[in-house]
Amino acid sequence: MRLFDEFINANIEYAKTHPTEELAGPPVKKVAVLTCMDARLDPAKILGLRAGDAHVIRNAGGRASEDAVRSLVISQVMLGTQAIVVIHHTDCGMVRFSNDELWDRVEHHYGVDASDMDFLPFDEVGPSVVEDVRILRDHPLIPDTIPIRGYVWNVRTGFLEEVPDAHVN
Repeated sequence: MRLFDEFINANIEYAKTHPTEELAGPPVKKVAVLTCMDARLDPAKILGLRAGDAHVIRNAGGRASEDAVRSLVISQVMLGTQAIVVIHHTDCGMVRFSNDELWDRVEHHYGVDASDMDFLPFDEVGPSVVEDVRILRDHPLIPDTIPIRGYVWNVRTGFLEEVPDAHVN
């Protein structure tokens, strides 16, 4: 597939300018960012991060799923992060469907019953940030000493807005 060849060619160009000094595995800023996989959202640019500054965990909706928590716990316990930033965004596709609708589509397209999977859709972006921060705050594997902040990134303006009820510590 031509797309994969484009990736390899782009990587060859990137490698020519890649810093030769070794980056440490633990993030320099000791922060983990949980955010959406939306292609418009570039967490490094939005937060002014460079390679090696933070762990960035992405999934559909930026949700505090069990796998996201798994990554956050590893980030903290094994690699020393000491803060969590949750970023959702305006115009998120996760508000456009329900679990029932997605289950039906999966059944129609693939002939597979996915009704045992919660795809974690939501109705409003601000409350979803509050919910995910609460999930993280209440999780027994995330210590109370870890500050957590929740934000909504506006896809049109590029600005982050802190969600007041999604601020812990």
